[in-house]
Amino acid sequence: MTEEHARAWTRTMRVIRARPEELYRAFLDPAALNDWLPPAEMTGEIHEFDARVGGGYRMSLFYPPSERAFRGKTSDREDMVNVRFVELAPPRRIVETVSFVTTDPAFFGEMTITVTFEEVSGGTEVILVCKNLPPGVRAEDNEAGSRLSLQQLARRFE
Repeated sequence: MTEEHARAWTRTMRVIRARPEELYRAFLDPAALNDWLPPAEMTGEIHEFDARVGGGYRMSLFYPPSERAFRGKTSDREDMVNVRFVELAPPRRIVETVSFVTTDPAFFGEMTITVTFEEVSGGTEVILVCKNLPPGVRAEDNEAGSRLSLQQLARRFE
């Protein structure tokens, strides 16, 4: 891993017309997460869920059949992740670590995602900061996926 990539991180934000409490809950509800988190045409499946500090969840994200390139990190069309809740501060902040279930060293390591919910005029500013991206995750791809997920989250409320 290059030193430059070791510092790779992204910051994505969106104002959503909802209260911080509602948005916070959407991050801790397995059915809601399954609905809004998989970006674009991907689908998701939650395997385990424990909404407490030290708990977390295991989730698979599946690439759509229309995807021609096989680029899954866990299998050809699947990215499985283990997520651990490090901090839960309702309704303002969630800190979690994410690691891919993979045999590819390019995707080893633990990302940290900090989600903040700040009430602003017109709704809540939701900010996702992802730090320590694994070397195989391009910052621009991570940011694009985060942006798509936030768009889908907004659709739940708007």
